[in-house]
Amino acid sequence: MAAPRGASRPRGASQRTASRLRPLPAPSPASQPPAECDLVVVGGGIVGQAVARELILRRPGARVAVLEAEAGIGAHQTGRSSGVVHSGIYYAPGSLKARLCVEGARELYAYCEEKGVPYRMSGKLIVAVEEGELGRLEELERRGIANSVPGLRRLRADEIAAVEPEARGVAALHSPHTGVVDFVAAARAYGADVAAAGGTLHTDTRVLRARPRGGRLAIEHSRGTTLAAQAVFCAGLWSDRLAVACGAPADPRIIPFRGAYLKLREPAAALVRANVYPVPDPDLPFLGAHLTRNLAGEVLIGPSALMAPARDAYELRRARRRDLGETLRWPGTWKVMRRHWRAGVVELRNALHPSSFVAEAARMVPALAGAHTAPGPAGIRAQAVGRDGTLVDDFVVHRTEHAIHVRNAPSPAATSSLALARLIADRLDESG
Repeated sequence: MAAPRGASRPRGASQRTASRLRPLPAPSPASQPPAECDLVVVGGGIVGQAVARELILRRPGARVAVLEAEAGIGAHQTGRSSGVVHSGIYYAPGSLKARLCVEGARELYAYCEEKGVPYRMSGKLIVAVEEGELGRLEELERRGIANSVPGLRRLRADEIAAVEPEARGVAALHSPHTGVVDFVAAARAYGADVAAAGGTLHTDTRVLRARPRGGRLAIEHSRGTTLAAQAVFCAGLWSDRLAVACGAPADPRIIPFRGAYLKLREPAAALVRANVYPVPDPDLPFLGAHLTRNLAGEVLIGPSALMAPARDAYELRRARRRDLGETLRWPGTWKVMRRHWRAGVVELRNALHPSSFVAEAARMVPALAGAHTAPGPAGIRAQAVGRDGTLVDDFVVHRTEHAIHVRNAPSPAATSSLALARLIADRLDESG
């Protein structure tokens, strides 16, 4: 799906509509990982696939292998999000997130247009519903301008309805270049580029550890050992565990946060055109309960943000002793809970009572009051937490012998995937 008629197109994007392009096949996984290769990428999510693509395009002829623990790609954060392409409003000027999000969104739209990956540039409103939120809205505007977010503009109260007819507030920011995309399809397209250049994808291959051996890296996995000259670890929810196993510091630790959405039932869903967000709490890396019309046309409310008892706790009852033990033994966990217990109470209430989520959304779209919902998708955010209780709010990349580790890459990592892959490849080149 290309940008809707009348929407501005990103520079460099093809003028063809994606619907006219052939769908890209998923790359076929090889039966057995190679015993030796030049480069290994651990993790077949959108960041891992983007990194593999960048590496093999830079080094034609290199033997590149992607090792993925699951049976298919995009099983975790890539495939369990709302699919929003962020424009770069929220992030501190000068941060990696700020720079890479703006670059990455522009490049992602152009790539999707070229490859026929479904997307829609539908826009987003960030709505201040009361006077006390105006200061934070102004700070977001300042950040957006500093980050060169395209098309960003401030709306008065009487201008909001022209963008979202049912939204109400004292002021708002409109970001026309925010959109939604099928991130799994994008990851598969990256993987198809890797396969076309001679790279291989190996699913059902769970990496356990990696150790230097004879000037190379011996990557031990569930199907044997692969010797590689260099490796990049893009392991998402398990990134800290593998980094430590390779000799990286324990700080920061991944703490899993479960985010669940609700789906608005009709006729309430018809009240929302695109994406409507609240002004977020600046002390938290989460964006608050917001409304997103996804590619399937559903309107989602959420997500919640609850500390999870397992790194794959997509179902509420799932708990894993090791995951929970690592979370509870980390000093930063308790400092986060003490510092943000009020926010935790609100999140628990929203998770237990769908009507609370609806009430939050109705602050921005009053006509939603009392709307009926159905359970929506759930995902786990891999949130890096420092030993001191800091919720790490930027991408973190560490280096060990012969390897690069992506230690913190939550949203907007998918939006930034092509730009983030360049940064990682640069770091790998610098390491020799």
